Amino acid sequence: MSLGSIFDIAGSGMNAQSLRLNTTASNIANAETASSSVETTYRARKPVFAAIQQEMLAAQGFGGASGPGAGVRVEGVVESEAELQMRYEPNHPAANEDGYVFYPNVNVVEEMADMMSSSRSFQMNIDVMNTAKSMMQRILTLGQQ
Repeated sequence: MSLGSIFDIAGSGMNAQSLRLNTTASNIANAETASSSVETTYRARKPVFAAIQQEMLAAQGFGGASGPGAGVRVEGVVESEAELQMRYEPNHPAANEDGYVFYPNVNVVEEMADMMSSSRSFQMNIDVMNTAKSMMQRILTLGQQ
């Protein structure tokens, strides 16, 4: 693996964590959205990641070293299949004919933990890029002394 491919790998990780932060923020923003039916209730969304294999990068001209993986890509965003929260609130404007209101299957505590994790992963990828940049700058100064 060349030192230059580190930027591609860290960049793909940053893109993935950015999407993870956005879906987490969307989940938190919709955590208390009420609905009168199961079909219209917001469902928590989670991104699905997959490793980019080194051979794929080599085929696209990004280097030819073989290894277990060379970054991450987003396969998609899926909705959670967890059960929705059903609360008996007969005076709520969104209550159905039985007096129940449906709330999303968003666990705010879990979402905050995901947000902290993705934020730290994003920062770690920035640190990797900065370290690689510093190493490349040091390599350039080796012949000057």
